[in-house]
Amino acid sequence: MSQVVIQFRQRARGGASAPMFLWSLVMAVVLVTYELERHGRGGAIVAGVVATAIFGVILGWRRRTGLVVVAPLFSWLVAWFPLIIAAMVRHGVLAGLLLGVLTVTLGWFVIGGLELVELAIVATLVARLRGRSGPEVVVFGPGEGPLR
Repeated sequence: MSQVVIQFRQRARGGASAPMFLWSLVMAVVLVTYELERHGRGGAIVAGVVATAIFGVILGWRRRTGLVVVAPLFSWLVAWFPLIIAAMVRHGVLAGLLLGVLTVTLGWFVIGGLELVELAIVATLVARLRGRSGPEVVVFGPGEGPLR
């Protein structure tokens, strides 16, 4: 019988948990600012788009494009409670609690979807432009490799 070992290895450069946490904090501040501002919300939108693009560059450079799926969920977990508080400040305690839970929970699908799309585009583009550093699949034939 032939003994062929196929070793598949993803070669990621560096962790991305610290940048993801920092990006999530920045996005929480941006979303709370957007919720509390009555006029001139454009600055918050631009700050959110720029922060997401920078985080996408970091993910693409470190070859962590798989995190674009998890990052919006983590961002929502960080921003959920402060956004409820911001809605309560803006609309009053009871109305803000009800509106906050509704808009923050349902609005996350829109915001998270936009974050996911932007992160995916930027991270994939940066990873493609950076190129590959070596083979991703190594095939060892009979009598070769680490299992001899």
